[in-house]
Amino acid sequence: MAEQNLPPVVVMGVQGSGKSTAGRAIGARLGLPFIDGDDLHPLANKQKMAAGNPLTDEDREPWLSIIGRSLAEGLEHGEARVIACSALKRRYRDLIRSFAPAVRFVHLAGEQDLIADRLTGRNHEYMPPALLDSQFQTLEPLEADEAGIVLDITLSPQDIAEAVADALAGGR
Repeated sequence: MAEQNLPPVVVMGVQGSGKSTAGRAIGARLGLPFIDGDDLHPLANKQKMAAGNPLTDEDREPWLSIIGRSLAEGLEHGEARVIACSALKRRYRDLIRSFAPAVRFVHLAGEQDLIADRLTGRNHEYMPPALLDSQFQTLEPLEADEAGIVLDITLSPQDIAEAVADALAGGR
């Protein structure tokens, strides 16, 4: 059963940080539906990334709008959602917030070498490990005025989910 009055949650971070795995755990812990933001990318974005080309801000904007609209749609039906989305820049998060102002961001942060090691054992449909450098160059960590928390990727998905539940209970 979903806890009452929960805000929507975006699990953010670079590729390989564990957004989908942690997002599923957070959704299960909070009793909220989980959506993998990768599934919401337009085909052109997937093709561009599969070819090893990083997305531009212009490429990302329609996708981020889809994410924001999905969060807003859930709230219109009385349901918060958990979505995994890189949300690497402040302006990306601002766009998502323009649709769902109550959203809370969970930034899964870790060392680039550790994430690169994780990527060697992963076969992603369209995100080759070569794009990791560009993701770290693009990443703008959460700022003090942004609602959310930063958690270490070395925590287990269950510990991440508990930390998020505790933070939300405390109003963060």
